[in-house]
Amino acid sequence: MAEPSGATSWLVHDDRVLATLEIAETRRARSRGLLGRDGIEGAMLLRPARSVHTFGMRFPIDVAHLDADLRIVHLCTMAPNRLGRPVWRARAVIECEAGAFAAWGVGVGDQLELR
Repeated sequence: MAEPSGATSWLVHDDRVLATLEIAETRRARSRGLLGRDGIEGAMLLRPARSVHTFGMRFPIDVAHLDADLRIVHLCTMAPNRLGRPVWRARAVIECEAGAFAAWGVGVGDQLELR
């Protein structure tokens, strides 16, 4: 599927919209990520990325490492002020509030889509 364009993108699994999606593809946007926020509605895609950190974050997050086809290869929950290990197969990372992936019913091996 083509890359999304415009202000609003959607994170989709099995034709079901999971969340609104912010996309951070520039170095500046990726380095800022969710820093300084009290939470996030929806999710944030960081691309390219193999790892993330939560230094300076105010809330725990779920992290999904995705391969080049946006298939989930690793999931974890990170508390604030932690350094995540790189996932070498990952080409992108999705961050969202802790517990979101369980609530959305997605896991390792699931194919995600951007619309």
